[in-house]
Amino acid sequence: MAYRDYKPEIGTVVNITRGNDCCSQMMTLRTANGIANFMVMSDTWVIDSRQLRPGLRVAAFYDASLPVPLIFPPQYRAQIVTILGRDEQIMLNEFDRNLTARDNSLQLNIAASTEIETLNGQRVNCSLGNQVLLVYYTATTRSIPPQTTPRRIVVLG
Repeated sequence: MAYRDYKPEIGTVVNITRGNDCCSQMMTLRTANGIANFMVMSDTWVIDSRQLRPGLRVAAFYDASLPVPLIFPPQYRAQIVTILGRDEQIMLNEFDRNLTARDNSLQLNIAASTEIETLNGQRVNCSLGNQVLLVYYTATTRSIPPQTTPRRIVVLG
């Protein structure tokens, strides 16, 4: 998969309605930029297979290389949806062998308490370097690149 083109929208779920078939639903988010709609399909990865419901703070990733209908509010097809905690940030990026993001926007310091797993919840016991990682974190340093000790990492490959 071309995770490089995945962009997140972070917001609060306002509404969820049935989609065009029994395996899809439309999720409406209130984001910092206004309202955005996301189609959640049967092939959308919902991290931890959690039930989505109004009031949850989520990050919905969409493929920015795909065409989007020119309607308002914008409507995207969700590729990955994950629930976020209060003040929690998320980043999807490729990290090098030093665990620095490809765009030099974040460096990871792994702690013994950091949860590390695959998309399907399996433990990861190999090097995280040169992998695409979904990183959950709260605070960063003011250094360049900013450093963080993530709460959780999901290895995408």
